[in-house]
Amino acid sequence: METVSYTREIPVYKRFDVIVCGAGPAGICAAVAAARQGAKVALLERYGVPGGNLTCGHVGPILGMVGKGTMRDELMALLEVPDNDMIGRVGVAHDMQRAKTVLTEFIHHENIEVYLQTMAADALVEDHRVTGVVISTKEGLLALEGKVVVDATGDGDVAAFAGCQIEKGREDGLMQPVTLEFTLDNVDEDRGVICIGDVDDVAFNGQRFLDYCKQCAQKGMLPEHLAAVRLHPTVHKGERQVNTTQANGVDSTKIEDLYPAELALRGQIDTLIRFFRENLPGYENCKYIASGTTTGIRESRRVVGEYLITAEELAAGKRFDDVVVHKAEFIVDIHNPAGAGQAEEKIQYVVPYDLPYGCFVPKGVDGLMTAGRCISGTHRAHASYRVMSICMAMGQAVGVAAALCARQGCQPRELDVKALQKELAALGVELFD
Repeated sequence: METVSYTREIPVYKRFDVIVCGAGPAGICAAVAAARQGAKVALLERYGVPGGNLTCGHVGPILGMVGKGTMRDELMALLEVPDNDMIGRVGVAHDMQRAKTVLTEFIHHENIEVYLQTMAADALVEDHRVTGVVISTKEGLLALEGKVVVDATGDGDVAAFAGCQIEKGREDGLMQPVTLEFTLDNVDEDRGVICIGDVDDVAFNGQRFLDYCKQCAQKGMLPEHLAAVRLHPTVHKGERQVNTTQANGVDSTKIEDLYPAELALRGQIDTLIRFFRENLPGYENCKYIASGTTTGIRESRRVVGEYLITAEELAAGKRFDDVVVHKAEFIVDIHNPAGAGQAEEKIQYVVPYDLPYGCFVPKGVDGLMTAGRCISGTHRAHASYRVMSICMAMGQAVGVAAALCARQGCQPRELDVKALQKELAALGVELFD
């Protein structure tokens, strides 16, 4: 690649205790948690509204479970999503439009300065310590300095800019496919099938619904890679949240991959709607009313941390002395990087497991923490902890940790985890049982 010489001084716009990059489920919880600790916080968001996959990504339902008392419980109540074991596992998608207002108000806090339509364009690094970020704004490039930076970008952008050790995908480098979720209205609730995903054995015309869809794909009624049709109910009767479009071989950290994926996924929406109207009872008059404004990314960079958690530890329900997220639970959900459905023939279930503090502290780089799907874990472990409920609990834990580090003048790897656990417990977060 050719290079050009480009040198300019970038003004330091402001200084903060904690800078959170990315206002998705992890980022908004990190920012609010840090602010509630008294930290002066900046929250950056590349889109014009906070929420990430909760809003712009149009992802629902809010999957996964964690222990009691986390910020996840608070957000589920604010979003008015029914939340008991049965409904929480079946999955009822929240109101994406209402979430835009709810989450904007949730982060409206005197200690948070919110920067919308602003991306972290680079990391400021001195002697292997992140001291802030360069941001891309309508006013040009500016620098924000911070005592601790939280990378909640999903793609691990800041960590990559800072030179952290990065992993991607499985052993062959392939990552889970991307999806553009969309919403249908005017579905007959008395006849319209609901299918929560690949673990669902819902019956349809005397057979398993997913087996029927697979047969349709084999007959050419559906594209082969759209054989796994997932239809979730929402908080509104007559709606279905559709998690079926799929593009394989996409790396969301490569700019040349994004538009072709968007083009393919948008075209698949029309294909699916025709299929639903012609073949699914109750969907004859369904109407397409909304979709994500950005492609839904399941997997990209994973930042290698002081601890790397594995799927085997998740399956065993491992407990850790330095636990900061307790009783996380979701299947090892690996959407096939090379085809339709699941990558593994047998679904791997987990026992509610802990996430230790070391997963959130990048190896070899100070001044930085991670939260969300880019934390330190293997490809298979990531497929469980990447979901939004677990990411919310991660964000809260990291936000409190970052505020404590800023207050005490220590680096994240130096923080007394017992003190962090004590603070989380004082907030009502269940960490031990």
